[in-house]
Amino acid sequence: MAEISVTSFPSSSSALALRSPRNGTIRSQNVACQRTTSLFQELSLKRSQLSGNAIATAHVSGTRVCKSQAIRAVLSGDGQTVVSADSKGEAGLRGKLKKVVLAYSGGLDTSVIVPWLKENYGCEVVCFTADVGQGIKELEGLEQKAKASGASQLVVKDLTEEFVKDYIFPCLRAGAIYERKYLLGTSMARPVIAKAMVDVAAEVGADAVAHGCTGKGNDQASTWTVRFELTFFSLNPELKVVAPWREWEIQGREDAIEYAKKHNVPVPVTKKSIYSRDRNLWHLSHEGDILEDPANEPKKDMYMMSVDPEDAPDQPEYIEIGIESGLPVALNGKDLSPASLLSELNTIGGKHGIGRIDMVENRLVGMKSRGVYETPGGTILFAAVQELESLTLDRESIQVKDSLALKYAEMVYAGRWFDPLKESMDAFMEKLTEKTTGSVTLKLYKGSVSVTGRKSPNSLYRQDISSFEGSEIYNQADAAGFIRLYGLPMRVRAMLEKGI
Repeated sequence: MAEISVTSFPSSSSALALRSPRNGTIRSQNVACQRTTSLFQELSLKRSQLSGNAIATAHVSGTRVCKSQAIRAVLSGDGQTVVSADSKGEAGLRGKLKKVVLAYSGGLDTSVIVPWLKENYGCEVVCFTADVGQGIKELEGLEQKAKASGASQLVVKDLTEEFVKDYIFPCLRAGAIYERKYLLGTSMARPVIAKAMVDVAAEVGADAVAHGCTGKGNDQASTWTVRFELTFFSLNPELKVVAPWREWEIQGREDAIEYAKKHNVPVPVTKKSIYSRDRNLWHLSHEGDILEDPANEPKKDMYMMSVDPEDAPDQPEYIEIGIESGLPVALNGKDLSPASLLSELNTIGGKHGIGRIDMVENRLVGMKSRGVYETPGGTILFAAVQELESLTLDRESIQVKDSLALKYAEMVYAGRWFDPLKESMDAFMEKLTEKTTGSVTLKLYKGSVSVTGRKSPNSLYRQDISSFEGSEIYNQADAAGFIRLYGLPMRVRAMLEKGI
């Protein structure tokens, strides 16, 4: 159904626009607006096709529609016209949006984005903040900040359980590790946040979403932009995506502060960290400052989730992780929810200096970046799950699983969480690990995780077969014939080279 908007202005003309529901293309023209007796005496509409876009012409007479009132005319499939009043206001400097859901942190950038969206798109702004375990301090006072910046409301959603259960655990089950080290902490958080934004947009009737990530530079933000927007595209392609950093003239922090002062936006007064950090329940990342030189050792006081292994307890700690169908469910015999289990392991692992990673990685945009990550609980869980698979999976299954895990990690890192291929791999991983049930005992000591025991009711390990003692199933005499056949290609090649 094509939609026509007629917006009146103080002059004697009104803007007429028609939007095609297929691609959102807008065509407009001015129509006469006479200040006389009735609202509409005649509105005739014609539809034509030009390059797939609908075009309409209209004649308006009679009425006092000029001032601030707006009129919407919707052309239905049978040619009937329905007219309704719309008093959302005039378009901004760059166009007109009804309502925008903004990913909001309360920092300088997102505080400035609120008035910028209102000024440039004439829209209502709904701020959205996701709790993915980044810490309660980051959520304090956000509603007051958002409204002081001009937002109509702040929506906060606790996504911690969903984040761990539906995003972290599938990656854990798949064995997804990016470039040998990175356990994908930020990569997994972006799609759950973006999905929640799409849901909130539907709840509040928004026609657009916005974020404060940049699209340039050798930093996290350029990759974050891709992860956000690919999720928006996948879940609701009709939503308009606004990325102010791609549009506005603000070039840096000083420009943002000046813009805030000009628009009476309280500038958040916070101590600016020398590091760029991102935190959630799975990990904490550090970038910038001395870390930009790969030759520099990280400073001891930079870490926040884990103690220096040198300062960890002198006595090891043993823990047992219970696993069902490839997913952790219990700690030391006690069943816990996904988020509670991870939180407990973060505390235990951090105490022993577990999960510190220093790496140079290849960003999605093609540049290399040095980062330091703390993932205490995640490091423990990866060790446990992969160790149990040594009992429950055969050689070929492990090899195929490991090869797919590389592709899986690459897709998650690149923001393709809702890609059909990645979802198909999830189904494969779930089926392959359905018998991976049991428990693993781990020893934690000064930064290291050592496996000391593993057991499973579905174990493929049989002591009666693996023993060096005699067995009815395995007869050592059978080895001679096997070796002759298995080594036949090498024997034939050697015979050829020697002229035998």
